[in-house]
Amino acid sequence: MTNRARRRDRRVYLRSHPILFMMLAIARRRTVLRIGRTVIVNGTDEYREALTRLPIDRTAKGTTGGSADLLSQGRQLFNEDHAGHRESRRAAAQLFGSDGVARVRPLWLEVLRRRSAPLADGKAIDVVGATREVASVTAAALLGLPGGGESLAVAAADAASRTIRDEILSFGRRGPRRSTRAAVARLFGLVNASTLDQGMAGVTAIAATTTMMAALPRAVAWCADEGLWGHAADPGTRDALVDELLRVIAPTPMLPRAAAADGTIGRCPVHQGDRLFLVNRHAAESYRIGPDPGNPRPSRVSHLIFGAGPHTCPGALLARTQLADALAMLAPYRPVVVRARADRRAAFPGWAALRLRAGTA
Repeated sequence: MTNRARRRDRRVYLRSHPILFMMLAIARRRTVLRIGRTVIVNGTDEYREALTRLPIDRTAKGTTGGSADLLSQGRQLFNEDHAGHRESRRAAAQLFGSDGVARVRPLWLEVLRRRSAPLADGKAIDVVGATREVASVTAAALLGLPGGGESLAVAAADAASRTIRDEILSFGRRGPRRSTRAAVARLFGLVNASTLDQGMAGVTAIAATTTMMAALPRAVAWCADEGLWGHAADPGTRDALVDELLRVIAPTPMLPRAAAADGTIGRCPVHQGDRLFLVNRHAAESYRIGPDPGNPRPSRVSHLIFGAGPHTCPGALLARTQLADALAMLAPYRPVVVRARADRRAAFPGWAALRLRAGTA
């Protein structure tokens, strides 16, 4: 593996959340590290143990669930003890399951064909803009809304970014700012006509857009820098390539949670109310082992980027399918990166612009 792809990808961390990720990089030598009331979990087995054996409060301040409660107007979609939680997860599984993916897939394939076509004429394309349109069309179709352009994905990304910065990266010291509430209100305005209730629709729009907006451009840049287009073109290796790329880029690099009861992670005692940083980027070995579709890491490792056990992300199939389709569409052009600019405001590390031109066969 050359260093070009990793150097380029590191920029999205250092220019979006530099202090946070420098802290995590320093702490990664320990499988579990306690700093005051915060427990940082890096080890593969320890990460899985935290998600499958330790009671977790997903609605606490400073967690993903706490952020989702703002976006869902207090429905507490992620409260494991809430009576409606199983119903919410079943609804999410139906939306993002195989039937939902099959229903929406022709729409994003049309966008990918149209947005990649200029490569055949020697023109450059912007992968970030194409991804926004794919994500927007996908979210609109899942929610039963008229889709077009990039507006829904832009609104979802803005609401997610502001909410995460207020609710998680502020370490719970403040509530949502007025600008954050305004961003959430804009998103609600776009999803108001959905067949789902407004809170669930807002969370679904974010789930269907933000991960792919972070993942797809970064994965494409890795393919271009590492010369992986041959694997992307081959149906026999494409799925392994997708899993390896998602493992390495870890679109949601850390899961912030809180302990709901006393317990242990590894040999480290955990107390009720402790803040947990579950670093899936480290658990999946993304910082240490590059993508190798010829010798991929086992699924029990690579799939950790989507959580584990009852905390597995229901959108994993959607993310894998969209990325596989995008790589298959781009592979014949063997594109190269001509310009890349990191997004300093995104909820998750990603590119604000990534322009490609067709390369040589």
